[in-house]
Amino acid sequence: MATEEDATAQVHGWFTGRLPEGWFTGAPEIVRDREEIAVLGTLPDPPEDVPEAERGALIEGLARRFREETRERRIEIAREAERKFRQKVSWGVVCGGETVMFTTLSVPVMTRLRQAERQVLDTLVAAGVARSRSDALAWCVRLVGKNTDTWLAELRDALQQVDRVRSAGPDVNS
Repeated sequence: MATEEDATAQVHGWFTGRLPEGWFTGAPEIVRDREEIAVLGTLPDPPEDVPEAERGALIEGLARRFREETRERRIEIAREAERKFRQKVSWGVVCGGETVMFTTLSVPVMTRLRQAERQVLDTLVAAGVARSRSDALAWCVRLVGKNTDTWLAELRDALQQVDRVRSAGPDVNS
């Protein structure tokens, strides 16, 4: 029985082998969930002596140039991967500590909220933080994700351990 960790390793290996040399400074980071495979490659950092006022624009320019120069090839690789792994592929780069995503899926998620939880979302909408409850909920999820990276990483590690233990156990489908 293949584990989720095995499937992710297979996807990572495939992309590492498939991507042209020289695109990134190392192996790409592959982030995978049920709907999407995100391929994040690291570009060379801007020179240290670039003034801070210029740094953001330089990073944006480097990311945009990479996006334009690799577009056709990325589309070709994504189509191939989508057929092979039956998941959509999105792309992004990391440069100078900044992550720039080119394409990502926006997947609807259904949830049930009690009145107090809806009031939180409505307050964010009324304050102009978000345009709708949906945007407010996405904002909340991003905020929690940003402020709990360590905890979420530990939780993901624990889930991978559960997959390993489960795959080592007896096959109950036989």
